Amino acid sequence: MTPPESLVPPLLLRSVRIVPVGAVAAPRELVDLRVRAGVVTEVAARLRPVPDEQVHEAEGRWAIPGLWDHHVHLAQWADTLARVDMSGTASPQDVLDRLAAHLGRLPTDDRSVVVGFGHRSALWTTAPTVAALDAVSGDRPVILVSGDGHHGWLDSAALRLMGLPPTDGPVVENDWYPVFARLSTLPTAPGARETAYRYAVQRASALGIVGVGDMEFGPEIGRWRERWAAGVTSLRVRQATYLDGLDAVLAEGLRSGDDLCDSGGLVQMGPLKIISDGSLNTRSAWCHEPYAGSHGGENPCGWPNFTEGELREAFTRARAGGLRIAIHAIGDAAIGQALDTFAATGAVGGIEHAQLVTHADVARMAALGISASVQPAHLLDDRDVAASCWPDRQERCYPFRSMLDAGVALRLGSDAPISPLDPWLAMAAAVHRSADERPPWTPAEGITAAEALAASTDGQPTIGPGSRADLVLLDADPLAAADSTEQAAAHLRRMPVAATFLCGRQVHPTP
Repeated sequence: MTPPESLVPPLLLRSVRIVPVGAVAAPRELVDLRVRAGVVTEVAARLRPVPDEQVHEAEGRWAIPGLWDHHVHLAQWADTLARVDMSGTASPQDVLDRLAAHLGRLPTDDRSVVVGFGHRSALWTTAPTVAALDAVSGDRPVILVSGDGHHGWLDSAALRLMGLPPTDGPVVENDWYPVFARLSTLPTAPGARETAYRYAVQRASALGIVGVGDMEFGPEIGRWRERWAAGVTSLRVRQATYLDGLDAVLAEGLRSGDDLCDSGGLVQMGPLKIISDGSLNTRSAWCHEPYAGSHGGENPCGWPNFTEGELREAFTRARAGGLRIAIHAIGDAAIGQALDTFAATGAVGGIEHAQLVTHADVARMAALGISASVQPAHLLDDRDVAASCWPDRQERCYPFRSMLDAGVALRLGSDAPISPLDPWLAMAAAVHRSADERPPWTPAEGITAAEALAASTDGQPTIGPGSRADLVLLDADPLAAADSTEQAAAHLRRMPVAATFLCGRQVHPTP
């Protein structure tokens, strides 16, 4: 068990260069940082060590506040590290060929469930079918999770295993989410899931991440209590609940910000998470105008997952119970509905994703004090899909510059495993908006490296007296001058993290 902050040994970080974050200036000279009980208490040149104080020689490295990923599915990210990679497949046949190759490498007596992850079907010209999957998998259960997490392609054996009725194609949206949540309960080798989880947390610390907004499905509140007791203590966590867990959270009297497991405030109750619409890749994000090529089908604009009345009831209950709201809204109609509900109920919180936003709703977000929890690396995957599905509204996609200029608070994240849990990739995507040789996508909506960094520190400004002792030492200046956004983004993607401290305790590299 990790000791409380008051028992963490005093720390002196010597010879650091403080990086300015936000509007607070940083010292120009090398300084030392003194830490007591999880807080920076002194910032000055050539501080003298005192007895019992641990001394860490930073050797002129750059210091920033600890980074946050404000939207992850941490258990799924850990599981995905061991799943069959289906990213980059361009058709159902590509997926089936990759699956067949994987199955061919398994022992003949292995009958375990195969789970794949990463295919994106929005641009496929052939629909995925259960029959085609059955022809490759036989009687082995196979579950293929889409790269946006909004549908699963299951074979007949997997449909039976998960208690689903027969169907011809993928299981989508609300029919899919309960299945998605149960994937973590599938049997694995003894200790494999716990090992993968610890590895995922270690990887996060190695990237300078000190905290996450965990949007995982299922009974994660109880699981985090178990993980904390088992020694998974190197991250701050704000654990969301979904509507199916809201009654239990309210009955326990948990409010956003409450400590969940005597962790000294490191593991907290997070928001109520509501998924109000679908995704671009599944063509289920709810929009004001039809998707291109929809041919007037049953849902040419996508669709909402809840009525206005259902959303208002959920917001009202959450507000009365002291819970913030985190509402998944990708299409512009869904974002409008979410803002209407915030305004009607007085609930507080933010919109998750905010991928397609009207100009009027950008202004409404600012006026209502609604934050935008965005995942910039998604735009790298969505660029071509948006050009196909939303060709007439691309200038309103991922409007980071517009939201910042209007006064909307941006919170960067990954939505891992949808995108890698990597804050430097997220910052680079927000700055340059391209991951290949093409020029930036809608470059007017790009933001600066300084703005991206400020959106990644959970509101913590330039390190100074009173700062959380969640600190990251870097081998390079993340805000180094660059001749172009492409150079700035490349510099961020290569950012070397030398050390990460949580409450003044070194969590990377492990001492």
